[in-house]
Amino acid sequence: MNILAAGVAWLTLAGALPAGAQSADSPLPWDLQALSAPPKWSALERPKSTGVKAIFYTGLPFQGKPTRVFAWLGLPPLNPGEKAPGMVLIHGGGGTAFEEWVRLWVDRGYAAIAMDTCGQIPVGNYSQWVHDAQGGPAGWGGFDQVDSPREDQWSYHAVADAILAHSLLRSLPEVDPARTGVTGISWGGYLTCLVAGVDPRFKLAVPVYGCGFYRATVFEGQLGKLNAGQTQRWMAWWDPSVYLAAARLPMLWVTGSNDFAYPLDALQLSYREARGPRALCIRLRMPHGHGGAGENPAEIRVFADSILKGGAPLARITGQGSAGASVWATFAAPVRIARAELNYTLDTGRWQDRKWEAIPATLADGRVTAELPDKTRVYYLNLFDERGCVVSTEHVERD
Repeated sequence: MNILAAGVAWLTLAGALPAGAQSADSPLPWDLQALSAPPKWSALERPKSTGVKAIFYTGLPFQGKPTRVFAWLGLPPLNPGEKAPGMVLIHGGGGTAFEEWVRLWVDRGYAAIAMDTCGQIPVGNYSQWVHDAQGGPAGWGGFDQVDSPREDQWSYHAVADAILAHSLLRSLPEVDPARTGVTGISWGGYLTCLVAGVDPRFKLAVPVYGCGFYRATVFEGQLGKLNAGQTQRWMAWWDPSVYLAAARLPMLWVTGSNDFAYPLDALQLSYREARGPRALCIRLRMPHGHGGAGENPAEIRVFADSILKGGAPLARITGQGSAGASVWATFAAPVRIARAELNYTLDTGRWQDRKWEAIPATLADGRVTAELPDKTRVYYLNLFDERGCVVSTEHVERD
């Protein structure tokens, strides 16, 4: 790859961070004031793509050496003087920066950037991408790096990469810096949770599958390989539960009933920890992955459009409860709710192994009701609007 163009000049984002966002005694390991300045970046001759640029931008030092981060950057067609909203896209485990994902958002009228968070370039095959000689630490999770200096660990660099990508995107004259969001898939959803609690400039966040409280996820197995001190250190430094309480922005949590990596109990702990408005989209047995599964649920686009482009929002759950086996939820919906369902399981044990079923629920006057089948152990209600978008209640466990 040959760098064709010099990077844009350093710019100042006056007022990008609220007063007091980081003080000298801040517990955050990241220097937000430094990360809020757009990094130097340059376009690449290869790989080529019409309408989407391959770029490198400057990352944070790794083991005392400078780094660069590969990313795809795209802008939609704009009228003179018009500015686009922006989205930062964080890939998941085994992935890299995906051009198609950027193009998906560009086609929706957004400026978008997708960066690699593991020091890689998108050459090779899934889970076998080429590592850049000037890249940062490899992923995922950094469990094997927990004894390294904090600034040389993967989560530290991956969060910084996403914040720097955000700063770069906001600095472009075609982008409205007051209208930006972030979404990530799986490990990218994990990073989205971290970023939501660290970078206050984002106006929305959509973690897909990923969440915090890693002792309740499939990655408990990785933590179990560490000694007690290492586990405590990883959880204190890198678990999203430490940062989510600082997340004040609207968040949409998208997942499936049987996600293999991030079960519903860890998800619930996570969304309850965040302090901003929230919406849930829990589809029955939603597949886990990139492409259409994790990138293209209609709820993500509608959620972003409602906040960044003035579109009609998702339905909003305003209350839920039960009386014996009768369960209910109330809602407000700007788009007509076409149907509702009760999702339930009779099983206990590992969340990933429970068998879930769906039966119709009753809609009337802003209220959905259903009768629980005998021996139901966990349930939640789903509302489907005319756009096909799903909004879920919290799941409820029963004795």
